[in-house]
Amino acid sequence: MFDHLGLHVKNLAKSSRFYQAALAPLGYAESAHDATSVSFTGPPGAPALYLYLSKASAGAGTHIAWTAKDRSSVKRFYEGGVNAGGKDNGAPGVRADYADNYYAAFLIDPDGNNVEAVCYSD
Repeated sequence: MFDHLGLHVKNLAKSSRFYQAALAPLGYAESAHDATSVSFTGPPGAPALYLYLSKASAGAGTHIAWTAKDRSSVKRFYEGGVNAGGKDNGAPGVRADYADNYYAAFLIDPDGNNVEAVCYSD
């Protein structure tokens, strides 16, 4: 189990807006911020997310998947993220090639990271 995850971002305000919108349906909220970082905490036992302002060039991107409690939360993650500037990388739906009950949505965040919400339900 992860305690926390950290991502380096080029535009802290833009990335913060994206993650606020995408992660709220999954139970995450901004818990602290300053001029160089923003942190989000979620449901008990879930890893925290930290965004750090970086001047380095963007890397190849990271993939992070968050557990959602139901399909509706996956859909709201996707819609919130797209509305906050994320790019579609896989609309909400069953991914039968992973598992018959793998329901997920994928977005590319403002820094090129592939982020996902997934639930295992019918």
